[in-house]
Amino acid sequence: MKDPPNISESQRPPISPSSDTSVSDNPHARLILNKFTLYETRTRFYVVGSNQNDESFRVLKIDRTSGTELNVIDDEVVYTKPEMMELLAMIENGNKSSGGLHKVASFFGIVGFIRFLEGFYIILITKRSAVALIGGHYVYHIDDTMVVSVPGPGAKLERKPDEARYLQIFGQVDLSKNFYFSYTYDITRTLQWNMSLPSGRENFEYSDMFVWNHYLLRAGFESMRSDWVLPVVHGFVDQSKLSVFGRNIFVTLIARRSRYFAGARFLKRGVNDQGYVANDVETEQIVYDATTTSFYSPPGRYGNKPAYTSFVQHRGSIPLFWTQDAAGMAAKPPIELNLIDPFFSAAALHFDNMFKRYGAPIIVLNLIKSKEKNRRESILLDEFTDSVSYLNQFLPYDKKIRYIAWDMSRASKSHDQDVIRVLEDFAEQVLATTGFFHSGPEPYTNALRRAKATGEDGPVNRILGRRQNGVVRTNCIDCLDRTNAAQFVVGKCALGHQLYALGVLAHPSVPFDSDTINLLNAMYHDHGDTIALQYGGSHLVNTMETYRKISPWTSHSRDMIESIRRYYSNSFTDAEKQAAINLFLGHFVPNENSGVPLWDLVTDYYLHNEDPRFKRPRRSYINWYDGRELLQRADGVENSQQPCGVDDGFFHEYYRPKLYTSFARLFAFNIISTSTSLPSKEDVLDPSPFTVRANPAQAHRYLMIYSLNIGGVRRWLKLSNNQAQEPLQRPSKGRITEIGESEDKQRSKSTSGKDSATPWWTTSALASRLLDPQVLGSELKEYKRYINQFKSSTLPADSTDQRSAHKSHADYHIFAEYVGRGGVQLSKTDRPPEAYFEMDPRDEDVYNYYISKSGKTSTYVGSSVKKLDALRYEAYSKWISKGKLTSQRSKAVKV
Repeated sequence: MKDPPNISESQRPPISPSSDTSVSDNPHARLILNKFTLYETRTRFYVVGSNQNDESFRVLKIDRTSGTELNVIDDEVVYTKPEMMELLAMIENGNKSSGGLHKVASFFGIVGFIRFLEGFYIILITKRSAVALIGGHYVYHIDDTMVVSVPGPGAKLERKPDEARYLQIFGQVDLSKNFYFSYTYDITRTLQWNMSLPSGRENFEYSDMFVWNHYLLRAGFESMRSDWVLPVVHGFVDQSKLSVFGRNIFVTLIARRSRYFAGARFLKRGVNDQGYVANDVETEQIVYDATTTSFYSPPGRYGNKPAYTSFVQHRGSIPLFWTQDAAGMAAKPPIELNLIDPFFSAAALHFDNMFKRYGAPIIVLNLIKSKEKNRRESILLDEFTDSVSYLNQFLPYDKKIRYIAWDMSRASKSHDQDVIRVLEDFAEQVLATTGFFHSGPEPYTNALRRAKATGEDGPVNRILGRRQNGVVRTNCIDCLDRTNAAQFVVGKCALGHQLYALGVLAHPSVPFDSDTINLLNAMYHDHGDTIALQYGGSHLVNTMETYRKISPWTSHSRDMIESIRRYYSNSFTDAEKQAAINLFLGHFVPNENSGVPLWDLVTDYYLHNEDPRFKRPRRSYINWYDGRELLQRADGVENSQQPCGVDDGFFHEYYRPKLYTSFARLFAFNIISTSTSLPSKEDVLDPSPFTVRANPAQAHRYLMIYSLNIGGVRRWLKLSNNQAQEPLQRPSKGRITEIGESEDKQRSKSTSGKDSATPWWTTSALASRLLDPQVLGSELKEYKRYINQFKSSTLPADSTDQRSAHKSHADYHIFAEYVGRGGVQLSKTDRPPEAYFEMDPRDEDVYNYYISKSGKTSTYVGSSVKKLDALRYEAYSKWISKGKLTSQRSKAVKV
């Protein structure tokens, strides 16, 4: 992993001094704007931005008189709240004759500006939700946006018939799905890069590769360092919590999708002539100790804080010129190599860019098929192998690209190969080669263990910090199913090393089927589904359970459905998706003077490749790399971050000292955790998240929680283990007791109140009922009475024993309730129950006749039973208890 260069004072843009005392004394500091209001007059839009505490304000003015040009004026003055109110009052008084000043909307950020054939539009973020917390810095997901036309009523516009169609195509890029931003954290960079820079937003250097609204922002702002600029990343962000005996460890996954050569599956394959590959996604796994929330706390610990670790891996299409034509409606179109370059210029540009981003070495894991009946993927295997061999002959020996080709699909179908074991061995080699980022010194106990294992004598040498140098690049033919499984195994191995570096584990490994790995598997499953939906149009077809060979038989139907969805998307909807992406990213700029609209383009090849008339000079075929990017930065280098004061933007955004808050609304309190588990005897005895669970439902539980909402946007289904809400309570000895009737009524009331907020027919209510079924105490009693009525019982031959057996009968309370209707309470008297009833003489005669004529059975009629009936009564009792009749003349006969 490469680190950022040092920033000199002359490189920082000057910012006007502020009259607000809440702004930092640093003359280069930037105001963090995270709340905005849009006002309009007849001739202008006024965007008023403020910080979290509404103490500092900025104003952005947008002219509305022109129909074709965008004129944005940035007022660099920082206003206080009274000054801002006075300014708005002046604007309103000055525009009374033309309608005054009106509030249009409140929003959370500007995505950018766009123009098709008529006037400009401004895209605003109207809803957001927090999805991650990194060192006190929130990462938000865009939940909803609003598009507002800029030209005012007086602007001269020439109406174009295609304007509505362009607006409809632009709207197909759904900004409410998997788009993320942060006010105080550079989400376009890795944690290693960010922690190697001085603190403050003025030091941010956004990576253009991952800023998806780069084209939209350039239309309105001259510099990306403006306070109004809010970079938006497309991909995946999710965060979970490991509860290790009260110590909270946060695990965060951030996937950044490149905006270069972006598009749909069959329409974007291979590489373009600038070295950018299709489906280029950078995945970062951040693991940190959340004992202290902020990067900067405790004071003086920021540059040497051992609580943060990260590991980065990469996926991308094979860097060759190849395509697949889906026009024939085939599920697997043939693969064609369009251009054979003996010098592999595009691959050289691609790996040179990888060296600049991550350093050396680059480890390539190629998972495409090697043996096929009809050659498809194997065509690319030979060419990719030749390209790496050619490029490696010019690299230094220790910086060569490490290329590993393995047919993962064939290995998973073989009975004598363990796919997971092979991937785990590979992952250990990757971690030993590239390492991972650790922001501070390792625990002293780790250094002692290492010294004891190696038998070193003398002083113990601690590792003061770690840097990731290099990256593992994984690919299959689509970079979806096989790639995601391999990335999960590498991430699992990295998680063990990260927890070991934080002092959580005594050995750098975490076993499968533990709560920690089940949760990580669910996160990577959600991560893979999101990437697959963005690129392929469907969820993952083969999941991690498939390669572990533990998937249930029902998964076959699911895989078939996902294959059909992917085929339908690739055949019918990908063309529209690609057109929307080309319009959103600025690859295609509508022009009323050009005669070819976007939807009539035969191909978009020239939108993603250089114009052959203006191509850059060809680079050297031998010195195809920049040698400066191959230099390795040693471990133990301290970070250059400095502690900040309470005036920094993140402090007020997270702690909000002037606002009353509660734990129920705190994001860190509601994160899905390993403590959210199925209650069982094993969990009570061993609550460690690293213990292997024998219950297979544990893994499916986490998978269900995460798969209910693709993208990790929000967890609207959270199963709590609050014992006060459960109908069955588990005492300390493991015995299960029932709740009383009064508690049962309260339980039903609270449940009905809770369910009233969510309609019973919704998906969330159905999932809650299926995953967390509630059984009332009354229902449990009725069920026990039902199953107990069929149990064998022996009637006593003595009337005294019969009376004492009444109260133990399961239906006694029904009999007591019946008797109680006459005003008699059986519990307050010693008289036998039959004493409360008067028998009709006619019924008594019929009953006595039945007794006298019966030759097989008899029944108890009171204390006056005759000795003659004893044998018959005994036979009847045995028939009741055993289901058999015993006779002196014959053996037992089963009834």
